[in-house]
Amino acid sequence: MAKDRSQRDEYTTPLRRLLLGIVVLCLLGIFLLWRIDSPRVERFRARIVDTVVPSMEWAMVPVTAAVNLVRDFQSYQRLSEQNRELRSELRLMRAWKEAALQLEQENARLLDLNNVRLDPRLTYITGVVMADSGSPFRQSVLLNVGERDGIVDGWATMDGIGLVGRISGVGPDTARVILVTDATSAIPATIQPSGQTALIKGDNNPAPAVEFLENRELVRPGDRVITSGDGGVFPAGLLIGQIAADPGGRLRVRLSADFERLEFLRVLRFHSAPPIQDPGSIVGPTRPEAALTPDEVSDG
Repeated sequence: MAKDRSQRDEYTTPLRRLLLGIVVLCLLGIFLLWRIDSPRVERFRARIVDTVVPSMEWAMVPVTAAVNLVRDFQSYQRLSEQNRELRSELRLMRAWKEAALQLEQENARLLDLNNVRLDPRLTYITGVVMADSGSPFRQSVLLNVGERDGIVDGWATMDGIGLVGRISGVGPDTARVILVTDATSAIPATIQPSGQTALIKGDNNPAPAVEFLENRELVRPGDRVITSGDGGVFPAGLLIGQIAADPGGRLRVRLSADFERLEFLRVLRFHSAPPIQDPGSIVGPTRPEAALTPDEVSDG
């Protein structure tokens, strides 16, 4: 094996040297050919270029593909950077959009409060809902108005459309509102257009129940429910909602107020009728013996 390898080296080494010499001579000849400044040589060079270059286009395909690949990669990098910038701007725009929607909703609720038509004799104070202390057993909210603003216990509160509840507990700067959905809430109401009277009783359900209805046959889903003013707790004519029937067939009230977005509430100043001090004079005429003094009765 060593002898065969040595013989192979004896042939290959001179052959490599010969090929290297031929390549060097060819390159030297091409260099000299391209350096000679002669019209004949120039025509010869042009003829060689015209003959060789068109047939070498296949050799330029890998180079062209590599160049295009590099350009595409650079373009991809620029697109990736632009995509990151656009995503950042999109997040910023979403934040601005959310802020704009909140401001729009707040403005709409304030406009609703201003557009509610009430009895001209009723004035109101607008308060901001500070906290929701609702629970499965008690549903109420806190307002940022209190005794210093003239709030009185028992006054009705409304949002932009319908009745929300009544004041139940007043502090110097805050007031608690018991919602109409609370289990302790009971509102005398009138159902239109039938004119039936009923009691809207809260049971911690989003739709309070209708109880003590005079004639259910006259009431239909969709009928309007307003406060009747009985008992002097609420002023008459405040919108509560519309009649609806639950799956069990029980009548309930679909409230007009948006209890999921309570931000501003209108507290109605309502002073109920003064208490009756002398009911006897209203029931009937004064009896003759009532007109006599105690001395006259004893003398008689």
